[in-house]
Amino acid sequence: MNAELINQLGDQLGPNGLPYSIPLHPNLVHLTLGLFIIGITFDIVGALFPFQKWVFKFFAISVERDNLFDVGWYNMVGSSVITCFTVAAGFYEMLLAQPPADVKSAWGLPAMDTMIWHGVGGVLLLTIIIGMTVWRGYQRFVTRRDEEKQVQWRYLIAGVTVMFIMYLHGTLGAQLAAEFGVHNTADSLLRLGKDLNTMFN
Repeated sequence: MNAELINQLGDQLGPNGLPYSIPLHPNLVHLTLGLFIIGITFDIVGALFPFQKWVFKFFAISVERDNLFDVGWYNMVGSSVITCFTVAAGFYEMLLAQPPADVKSAWGLPAMDTMIWHGVGGVLLLTIIIGMTVWRGYQRFVTRRDEEKQVQWRYLIAGVTVMFIMYLHGTLGAQLAAEFGVHNTADSLLRLGKDLNTMFN
């Protein structure tokens, strides 16, 4: 967004460039990642359950295959819901971002390109996560309702592929915070010439 328009907000913005002290987007991102990864991981464990049953018996852990698939399903639903808020918070915070124009990331991208790729990638990942959840629900309630294994191998392979895309996408977000200082309180204070040792004592 135009720096002059952001400056009109004046005292409403803190040292991180936001009207609140802790950025929402990075925190919600970790919920998105955690729920999705746990969902796919539990589905993988459920799919491999006959091969791993002896491990659970060895450790005297009482596990039913259906319970593993329940965890996979509910985590995917949770991931879909929270990702809507993650993307919304990301776009709001991106509109208030004022990254330096003369810096390039480790991938050789300037700040604006990094933000655009991260924003477009966020919408794409939201679409994929919702699509994966619908696919998961279709398997759970329609095509594999009466089968012991609730998920197809191609669904699990797709889930692992999405995790890799999340890793690449997350790297762009990390570059925005670490290399461009977007909504990074310490970075903003250092640019203003403040002494962090006295600011946080």
